[in-house]
Amino acid sequence: MERASLQKYAWLSIGAAVATIILKTVAFLLTGSVGLLSDAAESLVNLAGAIVALFMLRVAARPADESHAHGHSKAEYFSSGFEGVLILIAAMLIAYAAIQRLFDPQPLESVGIGLIISTSASVINFFVARVLLKAGKKYDSITLEADGKHLMTDVWTSVGVIAGVAAVAITGWLRLDPIIALLVAANIVWTAIGLLRRSAAGLMDASLPKDEQAAVVKVLDQYKSQGVEYHALRTRQAAAQRFVSFHLLVPGSWTVQRGHALLDQIENEICQALPGAQVTAHLEPLEDPVSFEDKGPNHAH
Repeated sequence: MERASLQKYAWLSIGAAVATIILKTVAFLLTGSVGLLSDAAESLVNLAGAIVALFMLRVAARPADESHAHGHSKAEYFSSGFEGVLILIAAMLIAYAAIQRLFDPQPLESVGIGLIISTSASVINFFVARVLLKAGKKYDSITLEADGKHLMTDVWTSVGVIAGVAAVAITGWLRLDPIIALLVAANIVWTAIGLLRRSAAGLMDASLPKDEQAAVVKVLDQYKSQGVEYHALRTRQAAAQRFVSFHLLVPGSWTVQRGHALLDQIENEICQALPGAQVTAHLEPLEDPVSFEDKGPNHAH
């Protein structure tokens, strides 16, 4: 699937956000629950995140140009980072409203219908989150994955809030409503931290995951029996794009044609192991000591 076609998932997220904002706001107005208010506030954050995700997916889908020779796929990391920040903001808003209500508990009204409406909103978010997470994993889109995780945290937020509101109605303990909201706020912070860490790693050109690096090393190692060595192996990832570079050392007696034919074969095998990878390799004579000078941080030899 082309990156541009992923935008339909962002539109799905925007539609879900609008629908849940309306439902959760109605639920809050009916019940007066600070938990449901914080839940509605997080849906506003979801909408902002979905709009940013749509914009960044459009940027990431642009082809490479003179100013961006490797394409624009890194734009997705800005979106996931923004999602992480929004989740943190949502957690703070929830905590702020909950603390206020903790010291000034208020009775709840029309709890039954309010919980039914809020549950309906959560069901919408759950199914949309599953779609986004599946698409994000399938197409290596950190933007869709971040948006899906954001929606899933909203689902868990809603579950906690609904349980809290129901418990308040049953027990009559009004402070339970803000206490549940505070616990939910603390829980979703963890998701935000994970998104921010992954976004920072992508923007800082972190290496590919260990299993993917191992796949590259496996391809290269199988040619050692032919008297071939390699070094300066470097990897990085930009959303769905993977980049691999290395120096291939072959016997000096080989012809240029033989060396490049082997290099083409190795590059093709790496691309089979890592579909869509961009491989950059430099051919060097094995006997020349200068060939070993640039070993790089991920030296494998």
